Amino acid sequence: MNDKVDIVLPCTFVIFGATGNLSTNKLLPALYHLEAAGRLTEALNIIAFSRRAFSDDEWRNHMREVLADKIKGKQDTPIFERFIARFTYQKGDLNDVETYKELARRLPSEEACSATVFYLAIKPAEFGAVVRNLEVVGLNRPRGLNRVVVEKPFGEDIESARMLNQLLHQHFDEEQIFRIDHFLGKETVQNLLVFRFANTLIEPLWNRNFIDHVQITVAESIGIEQRADYYDNAGALRDMLQNHLMQLLTVVAMEPPPALEADALHDEKVKVLRSIRPIAKQAVHAHAIRAQYARGVIDGKSALGYQQEENVASNSITETYVAAKFYIDNWRWRGVPFYLRTGKRMPRQTSMIAIRFRHPPQQLFRETPLETIDPNWILLSIQPDESMRMEIHVKQPGLDMDTRMMQMNASFLKTDEEALDAYETLLLDVIEGDRSLFLRFDEVEWAWRVVDPILKNWAVEREYIPTYAAGSWGPADANRLFDSDDQTWRNEL
Repeated sequence: MNDKVDIVLPCTFVIFGATGNLSTNKLLPALYHLEAAGRLTEALNIIAFSRRAFSDDEWRNHMREVLADKIKGKQDTPIFERFIARFTYQKGDLNDVETYKELARRLPSEEACSATVFYLAIKPAEFGAVVRNLEVVGLNRPRGLNRVVVEKPFGEDIESARMLNQLLHQHFDEEQIFRIDHFLGKETVQNLLVFRFANTLIEPLWNRNFIDHVQITVAESIGIEQRADYYDNAGALRDMLQNHLMQLLTVVAMEPPPALEADALHDEKVKVLRSIRPIAKQAVHAHAIRAQYARGVIDGKSALGYQQEENVASNSITETYVAAKFYIDNWRWRGVPFYLRTGKRMPRQTSMIAIRFRHPPQQLFRETPLETIDPNWILLSIQPDESMRMEIHVKQPGLDMDTRMMQMNASFLKTDEEALDAYETLLLDVIEGDRSLFLRFDEVEWAWRVVDPILKNWAVEREYIPTYAAGSWGPADANRLFDSDDQTWRNEL
């Protein structure tokens, strides 16, 4: 996917919030693996920006400690030392203009290098202060070259998303803004485009004539992990469904783009979002379920309920589970339900797209022991393992006409290969100016439009929220979303 904004590669990469969890667990390991793969240019310098007091050497020692158990494979000492030598450290307050002036003095002159990446690994509430101060000291210029990377959530609803977008556009051009959704960097999601559009075996079946329904599941076994200040105001709908799951839906449902270019891909994804049938106010309960985890058992260990988590109010009604049903009213998908669900404190960590096909039109085997035949499935596992599987019927050896389901594993990884972390792909795309796997604002806006009726309905229903036991697959009430009795949630590969 090559749709580069320009041919200028940045020579400085600034990480705001460099001591936070996102930087420690994702950004720094991903950058190291790009170093080990030889994908970082020799001229690239990295500035770690945070409130904590470190000298450059103290920061590098800190990196040695935090990255020791986060690097895949054996750490190569010369490569690691070359990597941490790229770093300098900038202590400062995000609201202090003087700090940005000091940052500007650290950057090379425009004659030496005219492009810088600013990665906002910080709370969304702090985005405004950073982009305003970058402009105050001229670090948003030259327009069109410097890049700013923004993490989700992009707004709390459609109005706040528009306000944030307006703020960003006051200081940066659209081509400079990289709205990151790390699910789009996962190998399986990228491979889905190849799976669909490079195989004549698959694409003719990818429509309402053959597919019964689609399920998209992102389940987490963890709780909120000291994120109550964020999560209790967000909930599962804002935190996961509006962005990650809705993006997966667009990749499953989109039409083939005319080219693998950023705008061409974004155009097709927006068409999907615009085609989703609006949910009427009186129909929200028929289309969406919410619930909150209560005490339970996961892997044989007791798990707290959400209201017992640290810094969560004892009467909180924030949803930790959401399941929703959507219809895409276009020629390809009319009448096919898309079931999306996500939840915390579920039995295991798994993300999966499950496509169930229709039953064969002719009941050829009704006079045999096979009174009914289970439908075929295509299963796309995103995590923990990344693979693609197809379930088909074969006859069992023997005298009777009995069948068994066989899985054809279309895993794209060979035994000696290891999948890239999504952030490795996305950070390299930021550096190279490729926006294909990032979000354009109209994608964000239309995704908010889709879930807005649900948010507004839940905002006025504040008295009660159903619960599900930690370690379960969610509330039984989620089954009422299905259009027919033979549809059930697919929990396992």
